[in-house]
Amino acid sequence: MTGKERFLAAAARQPLDRPPIWMSAPIGEEINILCRYFGVSNWHELQVKAGDDVYAFDIPYDSGYATSIAAAFDWYRNGSNVDPDHRTLTADGCFKAAQELSDLDFFDWPDPRKYIDAEEVKRRCAMAPEGRATLAQVWSAHFQDTCAAFGMETALMNMVSNPEVYMAVDDKIVDFYLKANEVVFESTKGMLDAIIIANDFGSQQGLMLSREMIHDFVMQGAKKIIEQAHSYGVKVIYHSCGAIFDAMPELIEAGADFIHPLQATAVGMDPRRIKDAYGESVSFCGGIDIQELLPNGTPEEVRAKVRQLREIFPTGLVLSPSQGTILDDVPPENIAAMLDEALKP
Repeated sequence: MTGKERFLAAAARQPLDRPPIWMSAPIGEEINILCRYFGVSNWHELQVKAGDDVYAFDIPYDSGYATSIAAAFDWYRNGSNVDPDHRTLTADGCFKAAQELSDLDFFDWPDPRKYIDAEEVKRRCAMAPEGRATLAQVWSAHFQDTCAAFGMETALMNMVSNPEVYMAVDDKIVDFYLKANEVVFESTKGMLDAIIIANDFGSQQGLMLSREMIHDFVMQGAKKIIEQAHSYGVKVIYHSCGAIFDAMPELIEAGADFIHPLQATAVGMDPRRIKDAYGESVSFCGGIDIQELLPNGTPEEVRAKVRQLREIFPTGLVLSPSQGTILDDVPPENIAAMLDEALKP
């Protein structure tokens, strides 16, 4: 089977020759560490050399003040904190004092269609080696953006005390991502296999919101984003860190094809428990602990975890680190061990 065939078969929970593997996305210094270890010079070459089944790419976005689709809004209206490294959910956003819908009118909502280079999106997707599944990292993190727009404490309070204002902002953000993702889908027709979207509503111990609040305030926008992707024949990996076992029915109802990242050390996230409860209804991506095992374990311990996950999930799982990125505390030897063990027939 090709990587693409494995990925799509895993989404459908069909028989596989082996589970697919996605290395995930190293960031910061970890890119340089892994490139030196594998003898390559950039992320593209690293993905080619790694030989995993999924080829991921970022969305080229440049509005002049924001250069990442994952941090596109100037919620502080000062031209700073508009990038993934410096933004925060906890600082007060520009809508903190909003009480009425008219209090939102001052904000100049960006149009992502002006700032995404469609030809560059197509070029990046086309760089995937033949036979790999292609994955656009669109993120579309509308819940997190809405929290940043108010400041997280105010946003969560508004869900209870002023839901109309909260949802008005969330709707605008969802509309932004629908427009952005349309550019991606239109420019990669026939080439793109999946997107990954993200909204973190889990902590290490449990959900940050009740299931009801996740359904009412997060999943409404998620459904629109997922339905749009499916209308183009594109699969959706839905990311939420944390102990999200109890919210998985909401993700299944919303139409997610894969739930990511199965945060291995979070409460209640035992892979056998998850497979038994939901394995007939949805597929998964992740499972290889990146909090303790990959940073601090030995290569043989990493191999043992990969073997365990392969036994639990003969299909319905894309093996991957249990987070959306790989940080620079992960030894390259452990990534190599993960890949080598996962790629065995």
